Amino acid sequence: MTHPKITAGAPAVHHHVSRRLFLRQASAVSLLAGAGSPLALNLLAAGSAAAQSAEDYRAMVCLFMFGGNDAFNMVLPTDAASWAAYTATRSQASSAIGLLPPGHLPDLGASAGSAARLGGVLPITPIQPNGPPGRAYALHPLMGSLQSMFNTDRRLAIVANVGPLVAPTSKAQYAQPNHPRPPRLFSHNDQQSVWQTMMPEGATIGWGGRMADMIVGGSDASAFTAVSAAGNAVWLSGQQVRQYQVSGAGALRMGADANNLVYGSGAVADALAKIARRADGNHVLEADVADVAGRSIDAEATLRGALRPPIDPAFGTAPSGGSYNPTADPKLQYLNPLTGKPEFSALAHQLQVVARLIQAGQAGLTGVRRQVFFVSVGGFDTHSGQTQTHANLMARVAHAMRYFDTALGAINARSNVTTFTASDFGRTFTSNGDGTDHGWGAHQFVMGGAVRGGAVYGSFPTLMARNPRTGEFDSLNQVRNGAMLPTTSVDQLGATLGRWFGLSDAQALGVFPNLANFDVNARNLGFMS
Repeated sequence: MTHPKITAGAPAVHHHVSRRLFLRQASAVSLLAGAGSPLALNLLAAGSAAAQSAEDYRAMVCLFMFGGNDAFNMVLPTDAASWAAYTATRSQASSAIGLLPPGHLPDLGASAGSAARLGGVLPITPIQPNGPPGRAYALHPLMGSLQSMFNTDRRLAIVANVGPLVAPTSKAQYAQPNHPRPPRLFSHNDQQSVWQTMMPEGATIGWGGRMADMIVGGSDASAFTAVSAAGNAVWLSGQQVRQYQVSGAGALRMGADANNLVYGSGAVADALAKIARRADGNHVLEADVADVAGRSIDAEATLRGALRPPIDPAFGTAPSGGSYNPTADPKLQYLNPLTGKPEFSALAHQLQVVARLIQAGQAGLTGVRRQVFFVSVGGFDTHSGQTQTHANLMARVAHAMRYFDTALGAINARSNVTTFTASDFGRTFTSNGDGTDHGWGAHQFVMGGAVRGGAVYGSFPTLMARNPRTGEFDSLNQVRNGAMLPTTSVDQLGATLGRWFGLSDAQALGVFPNLANFDVNARNLGFMS
């Protein structure tokens, strides 16, 4: 889907403006330092100065669910009207994808992963109302650990119906071809990119990286400012800030082992490092390759001495004999609802290394006071077999988030770290038989000690079954095949996180250009202390 033209009086579209702004910013930093600098350079300078003077440590973690999470089986409205629409829509086929209402005990004789085997959805009790009187909510049956974090610990919040928006959009405006809308809706690759960068596939700068540019930037940026435990993530890439990738075991090494030996020899390891750092010719690419290799070697050496081992009680379990094997660590295992057996969670393993990096950062061992991290889990494109597949994914996500919260508590970092979920898009509210199709808006979790938890933020959508007479949805929130029209933008979500992270109002507009199209009183959603 291409971006439509904008008529006079319509909100400005800032996707391409954003790209030009940050290209100018890069030019300003490299060419005009010391001269009369544009606003972008002033913002970077102010952010860098603030970062240098800040004494506290803060980190933001993006947990991305690749494939498009069915958020409407993750967070559910359970008041009578909403539940009637839910069951009418999702329980029509022989392979129904609807869950059972609160109070239903699991039927242990039912098939694994089925709604009967899962039991009823888990009620949550928001500390403030959201929506009309009598509105009630629940979580997926396998998210008991997050239910207690929401109801009791109050370190978990829900932001309702979030999605990419250029400007506030009503259902009537969505039907107008000239109203600005995000590019290429309902496309996996493009919407993954839009969520992370505000632009479709091919973008190279993400808002996590842009935020780090603003707050850290320039010479104050460290190799460990933006770290991915899940491979390449455009969300982390900035103009000055480079993303750094780690594995679950820690820093990626160039040839040498954990003891900095090659074939058992430190001399061979040192010789290999010298070769990797050296550019034999004068070509600029050779120099760049040598520079990258040198930074990687130095970064690995720093982390080797800074990270606590994974068997530290805060992060893992020491083996009774032999070397540590993360796949056998009970802290990194969740109960697979399809097999009934403990299973290794790669997502928890990613969060284990993130927690170790946060401990090192908080202790001042990596030279950074602001960090952004990226972890991910895939498999959410549930066009078929959704009830079983999604149940397994919900169990995995809930376990990993609780594991991470516990690890942060053990290192006294809960108040300094905020984790939020994201996904390509939500799924359709309608069922295609035994699955769902590509949607738009979706609910997201925000977790942390600085989160005003135990509440639902934003506008929760009104769910209605399809009108049998017209074949359409009468709800003002449902478009297309039951996709949710977002009522909260990614820009608003990101800007609220950014203000806690250290962005000024002016910097937030630089990182999230579409934010200018939203009312000034709606740019901070209020879920952060």
